[in-house]
Amino acid sequence: MRYYCKAPNGFTLVEILLVVVIIGSLSAMIIPRLTGRSEQAKIAAAKADINSMIATALKLYELDNGFFPSTSQGLKALLQKPSTNPVPQNWNGPYIEREPIDPWGNPYQYASPGRYRPDYDLFSDGKNKNTEEDNITNWK
Repeated sequence: MRYYCKAPNGFTLVEILLVVVIIGSLSAMIIPRLTGRSEQAKIAAAKADINSMIATALKLYELDNGFFPSTSQGLKALLQKPSTNPVPQNWNGPYIEREPIDPWGNPYQYASPGRYRPDYDLFSDGKNKNTEEDNITNWK
C-alpha cells in the first residue's frame, strides 16, 4: 500500500506574515531615502524651464523681432502673436508648445525690461508663493 501525502493548498498564516514583515522592512529602508526627491525634481524642472526652454524661446523671439515681449504681453507672446505695442512684425511662432506653467501649477513670472537684468527677469514662485526664499530665478 502506498500512502500519498496531499500538498497543502494556498499559503499558511506564518508564510503570509513573513512576507508582510519583509515588505515592511524593505519599505522602512527605502522610503526615507526617496522622501524629498519629488521636490528636488520639481526644482530641477523649473530651473531647466527658466534657463533652457523658455530662455531659448525668448531668444528666438528676440532674434526674429529685435526685442523681447513686453511685460504686459508676457510669455503668451511666445504662443500667439501679440496685438498690443510693440507689435512684432516678424513673429515666426509659436516659440513654445504650451503655456509655461511651473511644476507647482503656477504660471512663470516674466518682466521685460527686468528689474535684476537689463533684458528680462523670469522666475517661478516655487512651492511657497508667499516667500521669496524658494523662488527659482534667472538672475541668481
